[in-house]
Amino acid sequence: MNCSICGVRKARRFCPGVNSEICSICCGTEREQSIDCPLDCEFLRHAHEHEQKPETPQSELPNREIKIDEDFLRQYEWVLVVTGSALIDAYLEFPAATDYDAAEALGALVKTYRTLESGIIYESKPANPYAAAMFEAVHERVLELQKRLVDSGESGYLQDSSVFKLLVFLHRLSVLDNNGRKRSRAFLDMLNRSYAAKPKEETLVEPDEPRIIL
Repeated sequence: MNCSICGVRKARRFCPGVNSEICSICCGTEREQSIDCPLDCEFLRHAHEHEQKPETPQSELPNREIKIDEDFLRQYEWVLVVTGSALIDAYLEFPAATDYDAAEALGALVKTYRTLESGIIYESKPANPYAAAMFEAVHERVLELQKRLVDSGESGYLQDSSVFKLLVFLHRLSVLDNNGRKRSRAFLDMLNRSYAAKPKEETLVEPDEPRIIL
């Protein structure tokens, strides 16, 4: 059986993106380009683990003037689990979404929380429906988490200023982990593997020990 893409080379593997057998060369060249690869594809995951991503100069990172140190990330790493799993939940609902949609959502959330710091309430929700879904998923999860902390007497733990810095960090990751392909899902795959989409009830409870190491 020949590859369903090139029609020349012998098919070597099943591609869930085209729902047919393809050759390894077409898999490598068309992955996340003309092929809309789902995160559960074993060949996509293998590629993400070994590919060399384009280098992004520090000067091009979003909001690079915001300083985020390791102690801060260590203190709030479980909140990163919450926000990361919310992004994955939105992706699972809209599996056509890509890293670019996630980056747009996170950029809009950063703008929203930046205005909150100045005392102005302005929601920068994207017009892009996939980015909008991710925006809403993260925003609602954070608000629910803050409410639970207030109800438990921990109202001072997660201020909007801290949420802002966490969103800036995730936005930077969405740029650094993007592999440059038209339909890149390398960032979303990283979130899915590192933060592991968990039931909402679990992600809204602070763990006794950190679940991730950054």
